[in-house]
Amino acid sequence: MTNSLQQRADILQERFGLKAASYLSEGVADLPYDISERLRAARSRAISQRKIAKTETAGGVVNAGGSAALSWGSDDGLSWWSRIGSVLPLIALVVGLLVINSIQNDNRARELAEVDVALLTDELPPAAFADPGFVQFLKATRQAPTVQ
Repeated sequence: MTNSLQQRADILQERFGLKAASYLSEGVADLPYDISERLRAARSRAISQRKIAKTETAGGVVNAGGSAALSWGSDDGLSWWSRIGSVLPLIALVVGLLVINSIQNDNRARELAEVDVALLTDELPPAAFADPGFVQFLKATRQAPTVQ
């Protein structure tokens, strides 16, 4: 469906170009020779640039299941080094996420160990362990400097 829409758009664009060219060509006979030569040269440059632009954009985009995707075809001129270079940021991201996860797990284990040490070394009544704010109290007393 997308392919037929693209073909239809190309046909309409070609028709518009031909009509515009015919309207512009009607008055060429009345122009002086030097102006008509400059127009002919400009037309040939425009056509050559249009063909180059059309082939450059059409090579890297592939229709993949209703969406556009960039291809890794041999026409792109990508060497193995550039392919490896395009994958390296993804690898760095995955490694970074794994390192962050490991550091967070270590920090959490360290915090739990501090709470356990505080519970085991202090003399507290059994009712203190049932208090919901006890962990917050332990964290606050650990962080606050003691004055003697």
